Amino acid sequence: MKIERIEAVPFAVPYRKPLRFASGEVHTADHVLVRVHGEDGVVGVAEAPPRPYTYGETQASIVAVIEQVFAPDVVGLSVFDREQIHARLDRTIANPAAKAALDMAVWDVVGRTLGVPVSSLLGGYTDRMRVSHMVGFAPDSTMVAEAQRMRDEYGITTFKVKVGRRPISLDVGACRALREALGPDVELYVDGNRGWTPSEAARALDAMSDLDLTLSEELVPADQVLGRRWLTGRTSIPTVADESATRPGEVTRELLDGAANMISIKTARTGFTGSQRVLHLCEGLGVEVVMGNQIDGQLGTACSVAFGAAHAHTSRRAGELSNFLDMSDDLLTEPLRITDGELRLPPGPGIGVEVDPTKLEHYRQDR
Repeated sequence: MKIERIEAVPFAVPYRKPLRFASGEVHTADHVLVRVHGEDGVVGVAEAPPRPYTYGETQASIVAVIEQVFAPDVVGLSVFDREQIHARLDRTIANPAAKAALDMAVWDVVGRTLGVPVSSLLGGYTDRMRVSHMVGFAPDSTMVAEAQRMRDEYGITTFKVKVGRRPISLDVGACRALREALGPDVELYVDGNRGWTPSEAARALDAMSDLDLTLSEELVPADQVLGRRWLTGRTSIPTVADESATRPGEVTRELLDGAANMISIKTARTGFTGSQRVLHLCEGLGVEVVMGNQIDGQLGTACSVAFGAAHAHTSRRAGELSNFLDMSDDLLTEPLRITDGELRLPPGPGIGVEVDPTKLEHYRQDR
Protein backbone atom coordinates (compact mmCIF):
# COMPACT_ATOMS: atom_id res chain seq x y z
CA MET A 1 0.00 0.00 0.00
CA LYS A 2 1.93 3.00 -1.26
CA ILE A 3 1.28 6.64 -0.46
CA GLU A 4 0.10 8.31 -3.66
CA ARG A 5 -0.66 11.85 -2.52
CA ILE A 6 -0.68 14.05 0.57
CA GLU A 7 -2.90 17.10 1.12
CA ALA A 8 -2.61 19.85 3.71
CA VAL A 9 -5.87 21.81 3.87
CA PRO A 10 -6.01 24.93 6.08
CA PHE A 11 -9.33 25.55 7.80
CA ALA A 12 -10.63 27.91 10.46
CA VAL A 13 -13.45 27.40 12.97
CA PRO A 14 -14.23 30.17 15.52
CA TYR A 15 -14.22 29.41 19.24
CA ARG A 16 -17.34 30.21 21.24
CA LYS A 17 -15.16 32.34 23.51
CA PRO A 18 -11.46 33.28 23.55
CA LEU A 19 -9.21 30.71 25.22
CA ARG A 20 -6.62 32.49 27.37
CA PHE A 21 -3.54 31.18 29.16
CA ALA A 22 -0.08 32.40 30.15
CA SER A 23 1.62 31.69 26.82
CA GLY A 24 -1.05 33.10 24.53
CA GLU A 25 -4.68 33.46 23.51
CA VAL A 26 -6.71 31.96 20.66
CA HIS A 27 -10.01 33.09 19.14
CA THR A 28 -10.16 30.74 16.15
CA ALA A 29 -9.04 27.16 15.52
CA ASP A 30 -6.74 27.90 12.57
CA HIS A 31 -5.85 24.26 11.99
CA VAL A 32 -4.71 22.08 9.08
CA LEU A 33 -6.45 18.93 7.87
CA VAL A 34 -3.87 16.42 6.63
CA ARG A 35 -5.05 13.75 4.19
CA VAL A 36 -2.88 10.83 3.09
CA HIS A 37 -4.13 9.06 -0.04
CA GLY A 38 -3.24 5.38 -0.48
CA GLU A 39 -2.93 3.77 -3.88
CA ASP A 40 -6.22 1.84 -3.61
CA GLY A 41 -8.27 4.95 -2.77
CA VAL A 42 -8.13 4.72 1.02
CA VAL A 43 -7.69 8.16 2.60
CA GLY A 44 -6.35 8.70 6.11
CA VAL A 45 -6.96 11.95 7.99
CA ALA A 46 -5.55 13.83 10.96
CA GLU A 47 -5.50 17.39 12.31
CA ALA A 48 -2.53 19.69 12.92
CA PRO A 49 -3.16 22.54 15.41
CA PRO A 50 -0.51 25.31 15.06
CA ARG A 51 0.81 26.81 18.29
CA PRO A 52 3.25 29.57 17.24
CA TYR A 53 3.80 30.77 20.81
CA THR A 54 4.80 27.26 21.92
CA TYR A 55 6.44 25.45 19.00
CA GLY A 56 6.83 28.18 16.38
CA GLU A 57 4.49 26.60 13.84
CA THR A 58 1.75 28.52 12.04
CA GLN A 59 -1.03 27.34 9.79
CA ALA A 60 0.91 28.57 6.75
CA SER A 61 4.17 26.94 7.86
CA ILE A 62 2.46 23.58 8.41
CA VAL A 63 0.91 23.65 4.94
CA ALA A 64 4.23 24.70 3.40
CA VAL A 65 6.42 22.08 5.08
CA ILE A 66 3.99 19.26 4.31
CA GLU A 67 3.49 20.23 0.67
CA GLN A 68 7.05 21.33 -0.14
CA VAL A 69 9.23 19.12 2.08
CA PHE A 70 7.46 16.12 3.62
CA ALA A 71 5.19 15.05 0.74
CA PRO A 72 8.03 14.82 -1.81
CA ASP A 73 10.03 12.77 0.70
CA VAL A 74 7.38 10.17 1.59
CA VAL A 75 5.09 9.84 -1.45
CA GLY A 76 5.82 6.45 -2.97
CA LEU A 77 6.66 4.78 0.33
CA SER A 78 4.44 2.08 1.80
CA VAL A 79 2.25 3.12 4.73
CA PHE A 80 3.74 0.12 6.55
CA ASP A 81 7.27 1.54 6.26
CA ARG A 82 6.80 3.80 9.29
CA GLU A 83 10.46 3.79 10.32
CA GLN A 84 11.50 4.87 6.83
CA ILE A 85 8.81 7.55 6.82
CA HIS A 86 10.04 8.93 10.15
CA ALA A 87 13.67 8.78 9.10
CA ARG A 88 12.79 11.06 6.18
CA LEU A 89 10.60 13.40 8.25
CA ASP A 90 13.30 13.73 10.89
CA ARG A 91 15.81 15.04 8.38
CA THR A 92 13.88 18.29 8.91
CA ILE A 93 14.15 19.69 12.41
CA ALA A 94 11.22 20.93 14.54
CA ASN A 95 7.72 21.11 12.91
CA PRO A 96 6.19 18.73 15.52
CA ALA A 97 2.50 19.29 14.71
CA ALA A 98 3.06 18.82 10.98
CA LYS A 99 4.99 15.58 11.55
CA ALA A 100 2.46 14.31 14.08
CA ALA A 101 -0.54 14.85 11.82
CA LEU A 102 1.18 13.13 8.91
CA ASP A 103 2.10 10.19 11.13
CA MET A 104 -1.47 9.80 12.42
CA ALA A 105 -2.98 10.06 8.95
CA VAL A 106 -0.67 7.23 7.84
CA TRP A 107 -1.85 5.11 10.80
CA ASP A 108 -5.44 5.92 9.79
CA VAL A 109 -4.74 4.56 6.29
CA VAL A 110 -3.29 1.38 7.81
CA GLY A 111 -6.29 0.88 10.08
CA ARG A 112 -8.80 1.53 7.32
CA THR A 113 -6.94 -0.81 4.96
CA LEU A 114 -6.90 -3.63 7.50
CA GLY A 115 -10.42 -2.88 8.74
CA VAL A 116 -9.13 -2.46 12.32
CA PRO A 117 -9.34 0.50 14.72
CA VAL A 118 -6.04 2.30 15.22
CA SER A 119 -6.53 1.98 18.97
CA SER A 120 -6.50 -1.81 18.58
CA LEU A 121 -3.35 -1.65 16.45
CA LEU A 122 -1.67 0.47 19.13
CA GLY A 123 -2.61 -1.76 22.05
CA GLY A 124 -6.37 -2.19 22.47
CA TYR A 125 -6.47 -1.85 26.25
CA THR A 126 -9.93 -0.26 26.65
CA ASP A 127 -12.63 1.49 24.63
CA ARG A 128 -12.92 4.76 26.58
CA MET A 129 -11.19 7.35 28.75
CA ARG A 130 -12.26 9.58 31.59
CA VAL A 131 -12.25 13.26 30.61
CA SER A 132 -10.51 16.26 32.15
CA HIS A 133 -11.67 19.76 31.22
CA MET A 134 -9.48 22.87 31.01
CA VAL A 135 -10.68 26.06 32.72
CA GLY A 136 -8.91 29.16 31.38
CA PHE A 137 -8.28 32.75 32.50
CA ALA A 138 -11.53 34.44 33.52
CA PRO A 139 -13.14 35.96 36.61
CA ASP A 140 -13.52 33.45 39.43
CA SER A 141 -17.29 33.30 39.08
CA THR A 142 -17.02 32.57 35.34
CA MET A 143 -14.52 29.77 35.88
CA VAL A 144 -16.67 28.24 38.60
CA ALA A 145 -19.81 28.44 36.46
CA GLU A 146 -18.04 26.72 33.55
CA ALA A 147 -16.71 23.92 35.75
CA GLN A 148 -20.15 23.38 37.30
CA ARG A 149 -21.75 23.25 33.86
CA MET A 150 -19.21 20.69 32.66
CA ARG A 151 -19.88 18.57 35.72
CA ASP A 152 -23.65 18.84 35.44
CA GLU A 153 -23.95 18.40 31.64
CA TYR A 154 -21.11 15.98 30.91
CA GLY A 155 -20.31 14.33 34.24
CA ILE A 156 -16.71 15.64 34.21
CA THR A 157 -15.09 15.65 37.64
CA THR A 158 -11.45 16.45 36.78
CA PHE A 159 -10.41 20.00 35.96
CA LYS A 160 -7.16 21.52 34.77
CA VAL A 161 -6.89 25.14 35.93
CA LYS A 162 -4.83 27.52 33.81
CA VAL A 163 -2.55 29.65 35.99
CA GLY A 164 0.48 31.83 35.31
CA ARG A 165 -0.97 35.28 35.97
CA ARG A 166 -0.30 37.10 39.25
CA PRO A 167 0.04 34.13 41.59
CA ILE A 168 -1.55 35.28 44.83
CA SER A 169 -4.02 37.95 43.75
CA LEU A 170 -5.50 36.02 40.80
CA ASP A 171 -4.51 32.36 40.40
CA VAL A 172 -4.62 31.20 44.01
CA GLY A 173 -8.00 32.87 44.46
CA ALA A 174 -9.36 31.16 41.34
CA CYS A 175 -8.23 27.71 42.51
CA ARG A 176 -9.67 28.33 45.96
CA ALA A 177 -13.00 29.44 44.47
CA LEU A 178 -13.14 26.28 42.34
CA ARG A 179 -12.37 24.01 45.28
CA GLU A 180 -14.97 25.68 47.51
CA ALA A 181 -17.66 25.52 44.82
CA LEU A 182 -16.95 22.00 43.54
CA GLY A 183 -16.17 20.27 46.82
CA PRO A 184 -13.57 17.68 47.80
CA ASP A 185 -14.58 14.94 45.35
CA VAL A 186 -13.52 16.88 42.24
CA GLU A 187 -9.89 16.61 41.09
CA LEU A 188 -8.06 19.92 40.45
CA TYR A 189 -4.61 20.45 38.98
CA VAL A 190 -2.81 23.50 37.61
CA ASP A 191 -0.96 24.38 34.40
CA GLY A 192 1.19 27.52 34.27
CA ASN A 193 2.33 27.44 30.62
CA ARG A 194 5.72 28.69 31.82
CA GLY A 195 4.15 31.85 33.27
CA TRP A 196 5.77 32.00 36.74
CA THR A 197 9.28 32.29 38.10
CA PRO A 198 10.41 29.50 40.44
CA SER A 199 9.92 31.71 43.50
CA GLU A 200 6.42 32.74 42.37
CA ALA A 201 5.51 29.13 41.74
CA ALA A 202 6.80 28.05 45.15
CA ARG A 203 4.84 30.79 46.90
CA ALA A 204 1.66 29.92 44.99
CA LEU A 205 1.94 26.19 45.70
CA ASP A 206 2.49 26.93 49.38
CA ALA A 207 -0.60 29.14 49.39
CA MET A 208 -2.64 26.33 47.80
CA SER A 209 -1.29 23.53 49.99
CA ASP A 210 -4.73 22.92 51.51
CA LEU A 211 -6.55 22.58 48.15
CA ASP A 212 -5.48 18.98 47.42
CA LEU A 213 -4.05 19.76 43.97
CA THR A 214 -2.97 16.57 42.21
CA LEU A 215 -0.54 17.93 39.57
CA SER A 216 1.37 21.07 38.64
CA GLU A 217 2.28 21.40 34.99
CA GLU A 218 4.97 23.55 33.38
CA LEU A 219 4.85 26.37 35.95
CA VAL A 220 8.33 27.61 35.05
CA PRO A 221 10.15 28.08 31.69
CA ALA A 222 12.27 25.12 30.60
CA ASP A 223 15.48 27.15 30.39
CA GLN A 224 15.36 27.97 34.11
CA VAL A 225 17.10 24.68 34.76
CA LEU A 226 18.19 25.09 38.38
CA GLY A 227 14.94 26.84 39.33
CA ARG A 228 12.83 24.00 37.93
CA ARG A 229 14.93 21.40 39.74
CA TRP A 230 14.67 23.35 43.00
CA LEU A 231 10.91 23.77 42.65
CA THR A 232 10.25 20.10 41.85
CA GLY A 233 12.40 19.00 44.77
CA ARG A 234 10.58 21.11 47.35
CA THR A 235 6.97 20.15 46.57
CA SER A 236 5.02 16.94 47.09
CA ILE A 237 2.75 17.75 44.11
CA PRO A 238 3.95 15.86 41.00
CA THR A 239 5.55 18.17 38.42
CA VAL A 240 4.41 17.52 34.84
CA ALA A 241 6.71 18.34 31.92
CA ASP A 242 4.75 19.37 28.83
CA GLU A 243 6.22 21.89 26.38
CA SER A 244 9.69 21.11 27.73
CA ALA A 245 9.40 17.41 26.85
CA THR A 246 8.35 17.14 23.21
CA ARG A 247 10.46 14.12 22.22
CA PRO A 248 12.16 11.18 23.97
CA GLY A 249 15.50 12.94 24.43
CA GLU A 250 13.85 15.89 26.14
CA VAL A 251 11.76 13.56 28.30
CA THR A 252 14.93 11.82 29.49
CA ARG A 253 16.62 15.15 30.21
CA GLU A 254 13.70 16.54 32.22
CA LEU A 255 13.34 13.39 34.32
CA LEU A 256 17.01 12.74 34.99
CA ASP A 257 17.64 16.43 35.74
CA GLY A 258 14.95 16.31 38.41
CA ALA A 259 13.02 19.09 36.65
CA ALA A 260 9.89 16.92 36.41
CA ASN A 261 8.57 13.60 37.65
CA MET A 262 5.62 13.13 35.30
CA ILE A 263 5.13 13.62 31.53
CA SER A 264 2.28 14.98 29.39
CA ILE A 265 1.81 13.08 26.12
CA LYS A 266 0.12 14.89 23.25
CA THR A 267 -0.61 13.05 20.02
CA ALA A 268 -0.93 16.42 18.27
CA ARG A 269 2.77 16.93 19.05
CA THR A 270 4.26 13.44 18.73
CA GLY A 271 1.71 11.53 16.65
CA PHE A 272 1.06 7.87 17.42
CA THR A 273 4.57 6.64 16.70
CA GLY A 274 6.43 9.27 18.72
CA SER A 275 3.88 9.10 21.53
CA GLN A 276 4.48 5.36 21.90
CA ARG A 277 8.21 6.00 22.16
CA VAL A 278 7.62 8.58 24.90
CA LEU A 279 5.15 6.29 26.67
CA HIS A 280 7.46 3.27 26.64
CA LEU A 281 10.32 5.41 27.92
CA CYS A 282 8.15 6.61 30.81
CA GLU A 283 7.02 3.06 31.57
CA GLY A 284 10.63 1.90 31.64
CA LEU A 285 11.60 4.68 34.03
CA GLY A 286 8.55 4.14 36.24
CA VAL A 287 7.05 7.56 35.53
CA GLU A 288 3.35 8.45 35.35
CA VAL A 289 1.85 10.17 32.31
CA VAL A 290 -1.22 12.23 31.46
CA MET A 291 -2.83 12.62 28.03
CA GLY A 292 -2.64 16.33 27.23
CA ASN A 293 -4.45 18.51 24.71
CA GLN A 294 -3.20 20.96 22.10
CA ILE A 295 -6.62 22.68 22.01
CA ASP A 296 -7.57 20.04 19.47
CA GLY A 297 -10.75 19.87 17.47
CA GLN A 298 -12.82 16.70 17.35
CA LEU A 299 -10.52 14.96 14.89
CA GLY A 300 -7.49 15.66 17.07
CA THR A 301 -9.44 14.58 20.15
CA ALA A 302 -10.39 11.31 18.44
CA CYS A 303 -6.66 10.71 17.91
CA SER A 304 -5.92 11.44 21.58
CA VAL A 305 -8.54 9.03 22.88
CA ALA A 306 -7.45 6.37 20.36
CA PHE A 307 -3.94 6.49 21.78
CA GLY A 308 -4.91 6.95 25.41
CA ALA A 309 -7.41 4.10 25.43
CA ALA A 310 -4.92 1.81 23.70
CA HIS A 311 -2.60 1.59 26.71
CA ALA A 312 -3.09 0.85 30.40
CA HIS A 313 -0.55 3.51 31.44
CA THR A 314 -2.26 6.36 29.57
CA SER A 315 -5.80 5.37 30.55
CA ARG A 316 -5.25 5.47 34.32
CA ARG A 317 -5.77 9.22 34.53
CA ALA A 318 -8.45 11.42 32.99
CA GLY A 319 -7.28 12.72 29.62
CA GLU A 320 -7.65 16.32 28.44
CA LEU A 321 -10.30 15.55 25.84
CA SER A 322 -12.94 18.27 26.01
CA ASN A 323 -11.54 21.41 24.41
CA PHE A 324 -13.51 20.74 21.23
CA LEU A 325 -16.61 21.77 23.21
CA ASP A 326 -15.32 25.36 23.02
CA MET A 327 -15.48 25.34 19.20
CA SER A 328 -18.56 26.73 17.45
CA ASP A 329 -18.55 23.89 14.92
CA ASP A 330 -16.33 21.07 13.69
CA LEU A 331 -15.58 18.99 10.59
CA LEU A 332 -16.84 15.54 11.54
CA THR A 333 -19.98 13.91 10.17
CA GLU A 334 -20.74 12.41 13.61
CA PRO A 335 -19.72 14.57 16.58
CA LEU A 336 -17.88 13.13 19.57
CA ARG A 337 -19.98 12.87 22.72
CA ILE A 338 -18.87 12.98 26.34
CA THR A 339 -21.23 11.03 28.61
CA ASP A 340 -20.90 10.40 32.35
CA GLY A 341 -17.47 11.98 32.30
CA GLU A 342 -16.14 9.57 29.66
CA LEU A 343 -15.32 9.67 25.96
CA ARG A 344 -15.68 6.40 24.08
CA LEU A 345 -13.69 5.47 21.00
CA PRO A 346 -15.50 6.29 17.76
CA PRO A 347 -16.67 3.12 16.01
CA GLY A 348 -15.14 1.96 12.77
CA PRO A 349 -11.68 1.21 11.35
CA GLY A 350 -8.73 3.57 11.55
CA ILE A 351 -9.29 6.55 13.80
CA GLY A 352 -13.01 5.89 13.33
CA VAL A 353 -14.25 9.29 12.14
CA GLU A 354 -15.23 10.86 8.83
CA VAL A 355 -14.80 14.44 7.64
CA ASP A 356 -17.93 16.15 6.35
CA PRO A 357 -17.03 17.51 2.87
CA THR A 358 -19.63 20.28 3.08
CA LYS A 359 -18.26 21.57 6.37
CA LEU A 360 -14.70 21.35 5.11
CA GLU A 361 -15.65 23.34 2.03
CA HIS A 362 -17.24 25.98 4.23
CA TYR A 363 -14.32 26.39 6.64
CA ARG A 364 -11.30 25.80 4.43
CA GLN A 365 -9.07 28.81 3.87
CA ASP A 366 -7.40 28.00 0.55
CA ARG A 367 -10.30 28.74 -1.81
